[in-house]
Amino acid sequence: MPEQSDAAAGHDKSVDMEPLTRSVGYQLRRAQLAVFYHFIHCFADYDIRPAQFSVMVLIDRNPGLNQSEIAAALGIKRTNFVALIDSLDRRGLATRMSTQSDRRSYALYLTDSGRTLVQELLRLQAEHEARIISRIGIDGRDKLVSLLADVTAAFGGTVIEE
Repeated sequence: MPEQSDAAAGHDKSVDMEPLTRSVGYQLRRAQLAVFYHFIHCFADYDIRPAQFSVMVLIDRNPGLNQSEIAAALGIKRTNFVALIDSLDRRGLATRMSTQSDRRSYALYLTDSGRTLVQELLRLQAEHEARIISRIGIDGRDKLVSLLADVTAAFGGTVIEE
């Protein structure tokens, strides 16, 4: 069985991490941290975090969906989602509009500034994705995305973010 280099395993020779380095969950979390670190670095000039980006993209692609629909699609707790929308609203990137059918429910829309920003962020996200593809190839990326979707499905689908 091939051994992983110390650098690739994420530790030095003095720490035996064998049970962890062979764990899907551990490697998944390490990969998530590395990908998010790079994402946050790429998006730093815009002060946009991964969850904000995801919300903005969904609102852009689905204008008029309500808060609960977007939150459920992304697996974000409603209380966390309200704070996230509040921050986008304060920045003039998104807006809420009450709906005719339920005055307690708000439809979400990006502002002109929000739509312009999403286009720039999508360009940056493509560059970020290209870095991953440069390491694992397009087929590797497609296979990884498929495998991760299978893992998510194996544990019940959408998981609500804590």
